Amino acid sequence: MRWFRRRTEPVAERDPAEPAAEFWQGWIDLLPMVSAALGDSELHRVENDLCELVARLHPDLHFSVERGQRAIYALVLSGQEDPRLRPFTDAWKAAAPPEDAIWEYHDSVPPVPDPTQVTVNLGEHRFPLADVRVAVHVDQSVVDVAVYHPKFAELDPAVRETLTYLPLDVTLGERVAGERLRRVETAETEPEGAIGLLDLREIVGGLD
Repeated sequence: MRWFRRRTEPVAERDPAEPAAEFWQGWIDLLPMVSAALGDSELHRVENDLCELVARLHPDLHFSVERGQRAIYALVLSGQEDPRLRPFTDAWKAAAPPEDAIWEYHDSVPPVPDPTQVTVNLGEHRFPLADVRVAVHVDQSVVDVAVYHPKFAELDPAVRETLTYLPLDVTLGERVAGERLRRVETAETEPEGAIGLLDLREIVGGLD
């Protein structure tokens, strides 16, 4: 799993339906090159093109290309639960072509079947999510968590923050995480009584 975003200057926002339609036309044009790059296991050949395509939809969106659950590949756009970006991801999903055997499309990070089998690539760093431990406090229908990974001490604050939230999104799904998690903290040392990501999923899934 690897997330991409092109750094751009702020732009004037339009009706989200317009850049969404432009995105999908650009996707159709770019798809042969994307397919060839994936077939050669060289997605980096089209990373810049995809970054530019997503940035034209909105420069603050992130995206990734993943193994799909219903199709071979999944294209995932994420506004990281920023309400300002939701109209753009909604318009993008509404204008998406029908899913097929090759591609499925997600407008937020979906939960993966087993997050402990995922390794996250952030820059030059690789982080097995099986090493993530979470301290959990349940308060009625919401949960406070503190997230720990053994490599946190090696990271700069921005990367550490990303690695704090990303395991929660891929475990619960971005929208469930946004609804059920109240306070999220980064733990510098492993908290007493911390649990794994699959145990966290079970706890959150059992909430009313």
